Amino acid sequence: MREKPKGPFIPPETHDTIRQAIVAALLQGLCTAKDLSAAVKISEREVDGHLEHIRKSLAGTGQQLLLMPAECKKCGFVFSKRDKFKRPGKCPVCRGESIREPRFTIEKKR
Repeated sequence: MREKPKGPFIPPETHDTIRQAIVAALLQGLCTAKDLSAAVKISEREVDGHLEHIRKSLAGTGQQLLLMPAECKKCGFVFSKRDKFKRPGKCPVCRGESIREPRFTIEKKR
């Protein structure tokens, strides 16, 4: 027979929101969506939505979210016109699926 807990569950105290933690990670240097999801402990799918919001939030602060585009490992094609935060599925040139993930960072506007 199980014993009942002695008191109510109290979640651990956190000081930063998810987006604040993502911004802190981006200020340290280049990060992929996988790096950010591991640092903040959320899924990679959720990171895309947060990055879009962070991009809009930084508009008036003198900072900007920079996107280093994805690149095909097989032929070297760079997805320079792509504004999406997700990694592309296939290369349009060689149809290769081995693609380096896009990387993100925050820098001051020039």
